[in-house]
Amino acid sequence: MLILVAALLLLGVVLGTVAHAPLSVSLIGAAVIGVWLIVFAIRERGTRRRATR
Repeated sequence: MLILVAALLLLGVVLGTVAHAPLSVSLIGAAVIGVWLIVFAIRERGTRRRATR
C-alpha cells in the first residue's frame, strides 16, 4: 500500500511539472523517452535472440 501511495505521489508531481512546462518542452521530452524505449526494445530483442541460439 505504501508503494502505491508513493507511486501516486510521484505521478502527481510529474504531471504537475508537465502541466506548467511549455508544450514544446513536453513534446521534446516525450520524443526523447520514446526513442530511448525503442532503442532499448531493439537491444533487448537482439540480446534474447543471440541467447536462444
